[in-house]
Amino acid sequence: MRVVVHGQQAFGKAVLERLLEKGENVVAVFCAPDKEGRPRDPLAEFAEAKGLPVHQPTSWKTPEAEALMRSFEPDVCMMAYVTLFVPEAVRDIPKRGTFQYHPSLLPRHRGPSSINWPIIMGEKRTGLTIFWPDDGLDEGPVLLQKEVDIGPDDTLGSLYFERLFPMGVDAMLEALDLVRDGKAPSIEQDESKATYESWCKKADAKIDWSQPASKLHDLIRGCDPQPGAWTTLNGEEVKVFDSQALPGGGKDPGTVVDVNDSGVVVATGDGDILIGRARPKDAKKGPASDWARGVGLTPGAALGG
Repeated sequence: MRVVVHGQQAFGKAVLERLLEKGENVVAVFCAPDKEGRPRDPLAEFAEAKGLPVHQPTSWKTPEAEALMRSFEPDVCMMAYVTLFVPEAVRDIPKRGTFQYHPSLLPRHRGPSSINWPIIMGEKRTGLTIFWPDDGLDEGPVLLQKEVDIGPDDTLGSLYFERLFPMGVDAMLEALDLVRDGKAPSIEQDESKATYESWCKKADAKIDWSQPASKLHDLIRGCDPQPGAWTTLNGEEVKVFDSQALPGGGKDPGTVVDVNDSGVVVATGDGDILIGRARPKDAKKGPASDWARGVGLTPGAALGG
């Protein structure tokens, strides 16, 4: 089959590497345009090193982009981490269709921060979906899905890089085999179960110390590493990581209960929370205890005020 890969960054590169290892006939690679002042996209860089045609159109909503896709006479297009919208006229050009990777169990958590939100919401399971995209946001029939547990201390980073990334690469190759064999299903998503969340932004990551410790633990790990849960001390922002919910009570939310070698213990609306690492503004991430001692933080001080 003549395969086109459309993607970017490390995930797209990993999918392309596997395809080439298997001897698949990759006829072209498409990436989003490089940004000024940023390094070359690793997928584009790798594809060029392998002598593959690489194209980075600024939009797929043009006759020129449609003609570009058509010029490669593809049998299938594999969309691995795509940020540019690809319209139906282009998606339908490959003879056997276009399928896409999404790191959630669609129709749950449609949107760009689909790994953050299940963790922040305290969910115990998530997964990935390979689907046939339509013009909606992460809509279209499902080809296959894989489920994973969300551990009590999983972060955005650990969940993605240790499970959803490698599983996703395997799933993309599995989907291609199903398409080749004529066994790829097309299962309609249940719209009654659909949820949509936008980007997990800085405003979403602000800590409200009146919340229970368990909820704040979910917020902190769901924003680790990006965008980074944060609070303030004397009006100065500080991001916090590596939390642990603890029993406690009796102190006003946001009150520093203890500073020790393990970190900083802060009172919440229900229980206490241990902050293991911290990153003050314009500084590197490090042990929260070092940050606390550096700014003279002692029990009784208030965070977030």
